[in-house]
Formats: sequence, structure tokens, C-alpha cells
Amino acid sequence: MDDKALEQLYQENLEERLIAYIAEQNDISLEEAMSVYYRSRLSNKIHQGIEDIQYLDYTVLADILKKTEPELS
Repeated sequence: MDDKALEQLYQENLEERLIAYIAEQNDISLEEAMSVYYRSRLSNKIHQGIEDIQYLDYTVLADILKKTEPELS
């Protein structure tokens, strides 16, 4: 497995954990959590690797998302 494939696998696992955690912490469905996440600026930052944000723990990312997305406030 090359570095690019490994990075993609890591990102997919991060997103799965993050979405499940968002759903659990906010008592919403996985579908709602996915919708909030994929519409967020945070999602774009993770996909683009801006500021290496994708290496933060998923619980930290969930806290950031809660602060920046009105649906989770």
C-alpha cells in the first residue's frame, strides 16, 4: 500500500469515527450527522489537508464542528 492509499484510508476511518461521534453526542441520526459534516467548512479542510487538521483527534474535530455549525449548537 502506497502513502496516498494509506492517507485515504486514514481519512475515511477518521470521517467514520467523527460522524458516528457527532450523531451520538448530539442525539441525531447518522444521516443527519453526515449531512452536517459534509456541508461544513471543516470537511473541506480535512479533505484538502489544510493546516494538517486531519491529524487531530476526532473528538477535537467534533468540538470544532459543534462550535462552527449552528445545527449542532
